[in-house]
Amino acid sequence: MSERKYFGTDGIRGHVGSYPISADFILRLGRAAGAVLARRRAADRRGACAGPDRRDPNRKVLVVIGKDTRVSGYMFEAALEAGLVASGADVRLLGPMPTPGVAYLTRSLRADAGIVISASHNPHQDNGIKFFSGQGEKLDDSLEAEIEAELEADFATVASEALGKARRVDDAVTKYAEFCKSTVADEFSLRGMRLVLDCAHGATYQVAPKVFTELGAEVSTIGAEPDGLNINRGVGSTAPEALARAVVERGADLGIAFDGDGDRVRIVDADGSVTDGDDMLYVIARHWKRKASLPGPVVGTLMSNYGLQRALKAMDIPFVRANVGDRYVLQQLKEHGGILGGETSGHVLCLDRFTTGDGIVAALALLECLAETGETFGEARAGLVKLPQTMLNVRVQGAKAALGSDTVKQALAEVEAVLEGRGRVVLRASGTEPLVRVTIEAADAAEVERLAGQLAEAVKSAAQATA
Repeated sequence: MSERKYFGTDGIRGHVGSYPISADFILRLGRAAGAVLARRRAADRRGACAGPDRRDPNRKVLVVIGKDTRVSGYMFEAALEAGLVASGADVRLLGPMPTPGVAYLTRSLRADAGIVISASHNPHQDNGIKFFSGQGEKLDDSLEAEIEAELEADFATVASEALGKARRVDDAVTKYAEFCKSTVADEFSLRGMRLVLDCAHGATYQVAPKVFTELGAEVSTIGAEPDGLNINRGVGSTAPEALARAVVERGADLGIAFDGDGDRVRIVDADGSVTDGDDMLYVIARHWKRKASLPGPVVGTLMSNYGLQRALKAMDIPFVRANVGDRYVLQQLKEHGGILGGETSGHVLCLDRFTTGDGIVAALALLECLAETGETFGEARAGLVKLPQTMLNVRVQGAKAALGSDTVKQALAEVEAVLEGRGRVVLRASGTEPLVRVTIEAADAAEVERLAGQLAEAVKSAAQATA
């Protein structure tokens, strides 16, 4: 992935209007993706690619497009549509739809690919493009590389009679809501439970209240009035303080916070305490282990708290760490035969229910565990004791160059020597933003803060020296 020109760990992302997040580039991206998918379909038709395919090999390429609520989504939706139609692909427009909803409908409509227009938890000034395969999974590296190569070709439009057509899917929200409800048992009910949902003024603002209300919960919302500019602004899974206040003020049993595109989720307990993906993984893994329905290991990432690893070990549950990014969690789950994994940030994958991280589905899986045990969330997660952890985001240009400098390498070695045998340090460049993330865990919170600050200063100095 590090050699890619455009694709990062989660698609293509950047500042709206700055290349490549510009209308002209997205137009070309749509055409390139359509051309590559058409070539692959032609290869399937010739029998060059093995494996069963239930889709009609003679129809046109079909691509599904969904988006979050940021204002630039209108522009990029139109650009993608034009590029895909120019390549001869048919298009189905979903409108505002959570990222996992696009993945689901890509499979449900038997499309060749799904495209999401979103910058996830970023502010409205950013946007991005990410792809799903026809199976509702992130594109493999080879297909992304082929699309990048096709972007270098001249823009070419197929003959008029071969142009694709586009239409909107009017019942997309209902279809996805029904899928979400189908992931829990028929007898499962949230009747009597008071929930506050924080939709981050993003893609879940319609579907999340619908799902939880139809399952019987008494639902109130915050962050459910998008205006195109307020996505993730002071609300959502990256700013859960507003939800914590609302849960306490409204006397709710739980709060559920999604991010702008709906693939992350964080839970706020009844007392207003904010939890993260590690808490969710612990509660779900604990219950599924007791039910003997947890094959393989639980998969976390380099950022998962060491306390989670220790707690799972105490229950004889294997734990595997993946690189940061839900695509890498998915790879490790498949490799090791697991079904449960996720990130501290709130990407939680339940592969017995769906192919990708889904905030609504993960929240329902957690609530189903609590309903079956009769426990509160606080009671269920009491056995998870986390080590103090500090993560500092150091905004620098040339993050990877800074990490490779002798100054940073020496500072990292010094911190690792201090923490050897009693803590962890993770230093990495963000795959989606110009950031270096400094993460340290140890029992002494003051020491953690001090060492994290020490490393952050080394990164800043190195970045300035290489600027």
